[in-house]
Amino acid sequence: MKTSNILAAAALSLLAAAGAAHAETYEGVHAVTSGYSRADVAPQAVAAARAGNEYGDAVSASVAPVLASSVDRASVRAEAVAAAHAPGQNLRRESFAGSVIPSQARSFTRQAGL
Repeated sequence: MKTSNILAAAALSLLAAAGAAHAETYEGVHAVTSGYSRADVAPQAVAAARAGNEYGDAVSASVAPVLASSVDRASVRAEAVAAAHAPGQNLRRESFAGSVIPSQARSFTRQAGL
């Protein structure tokens, strides 16, 4: 019984080996169809490498130009502090019915413990 199993396994392995001999050959992904020579492509490659990645995140990450303002720094800071300390400054219109902030909500004062 063991001999017949060994012979069957050997026959199957011979069939598999014969089937593998008829495998396709690899012909590459694409055939080269370029009309340019290596000397023509080299300057284009250098120019593309120096241009950098035009679609990358670093393109827009350059230093922003300085904006000239007619308002001095102290008045802008005072305005920001006043807005930050205003009662009800964090109210959102979406939190209220009809997306309208009621007039009494604007005069909320800060309560102890909140």
